[in-house]
Amino acid sequence: MTEEDVSPTQGNGGRVERSEPITVVIVDDHAMLRTGVRHEIAGAVNVVGEGEDVASGVAAIRAHQPDVVLLDVHLPGGGGAEVMKQAGLPEVRYLALSVSDAAEDVIGTIRAGARGYVTKSISGPDLVDAILRVAEGDAVFSPRLAGFVLDAFSGSIEVTAVDEDLDRLSSREQEVMRLIARGYSYREVARELFISVKTVETHVSSVLRKLQLSNRHQLTRWATDRRLI
Repeated sequence: MTEEDVSPTQGNGGRVERSEPITVVIVDDHAMLRTGVRHEIAGAVNVVGEGEDVASGVAAIRAHQPDVVLLDVHLPGGGGAEVMKQAGLPEVRYLALSVSDAAEDVIGTIRAGARGYVTKSISGPDLVDAILRVAEGDAVFSPRLAGFVLDAFSGSIEVTAVDEDLDRLSSREQEVMRLIARGYSYREVARELFISVKTVETHVSSVLRKLQLSNRHQLTRWATDRRLI
């Protein structure tokens, strides 16, 4: 975890003091991650609820209406964007906390309504700072991820085209696609996603068919051109 995961443009100066601690809901499908994050930020903010998928995340957000939601991008049931859509609470602010630093994840999550995006390599103190700043209305990104957002708004990244391509793929197919494009073997993908090698083969065939590609080398080039890896 490094401090560069939080944009350096704003410091602690000028922060509005609150009489009550900021309330937070953590939505992530890994129980150990939720436990670790809760431990890291305890004392600085008040974690009032958790969710492990879209349905439980939306339920926790609606029940507690927190100041900030720490939201994983890839979740069972539809992903972080679906959580924001279904929760339907515009006053709640979202900070994406994801292992992914792929351009389409960053851009798609911000377009869906998140105020910031940091990776899971962020330190505990920096995560607390990011939560506090998002609660105050700041936008928080690491320098590299901020570049993706700037590129999207400047037109350097064809966001619509990327979205249309990815819309053809299921969430699981997108996960498999990224790993294959990064050079993982079928067996490594299976181990990473806790699925069988046969299932990986089925997903790869489906991805290639939907994207009208012939082999994994073309898939790697396709993903690289779109800054997906």
